[in-house]
Amino acid sequence: MRAVDLSAQLTPEQQRAADAGVKAMMPVNGRPFLDYILSSLADAGIRRVALVVAPDHEALRQYYNIEARPARVQVDFVVQDAPIGTANAVLAAEPWTDGEAFLAMNADNLYPLAGLEELASLSEPGLPVFEREDLVKSSNIPRERIWSFAILEVDEAGYLVGIVEKPNKDLPPKGGRYISMNCWRFDQRIFRACREVPKSERGEFELPQAVAVAIRHGVKFKTFQARGPVLDLSTRADAADVARRLAAITPHP
Repeated sequence: MRAVDLSAQLTPEQQRAADAGVKAMMPVNGRPFLDYILSSLADAGIRRVALVVAPDHEALRQYYNIEARPARVQVDFVVQDAPIGTANAVLAAEPWTDGEAFLAMNADNLYPLAGLEELASLSEPGLPVFEREDLVKSSNIPRERIWSFAILEVDEAGYLVGIVEKPNKDLPPKGGRYISMNCWRFDQRIFRACREVPKSERGEFELPQAVAVAIRHGVKFKTFQARGPVLDLSTRADAADVARRLAAITPHP
């Protein structure tokens, strides 16, 4: 998000958010993108949400605790001491989960409501899987960006048996039809995997690799097919199309 893109059409407020790298607070039609995510979670029946944040997050806390406190979800803040990967971010939330199963997802993706509802209804760890071509057709995700998401291998019973994070687009792995958009239902067993996962080539502790560790420990992840759109706010160039797609929606978190 911080990368300069002279072709991106940004308002001054969006420019400031992009410069700060705070994707979730990017203004979209006058509201932070995160408002739309919280609103969709409320629509799916979720009532408690933890935002995993950096130590310096006072603007975010000010907004959701004072300026625009959500009416339908309780928002808590979990501090990740250093930005060392998504597995570490999940691990930071262990005390907040208090032994309960929980959902985990990106704050720069807006997921389809039907997928969130089905995910919340699972009675075991699991995830929605998206077909590559459907994501390209229904979402704002260009084909070349698909390879920045994890590729999945699913068995005949619908359980996850393999996951490859950020695969080589020239050598897609077996099972490359299905994509993970990093939206999960976990139980407490994921925390052991988050502690044991090695650093990736990027020097981070990454959640898809922690899931692979959990699978080796015998944790089963049920998959279900989901359809887009998934709106992805990864870069400055995404802002205009995301705003266009959400123009008729007023979030009520």
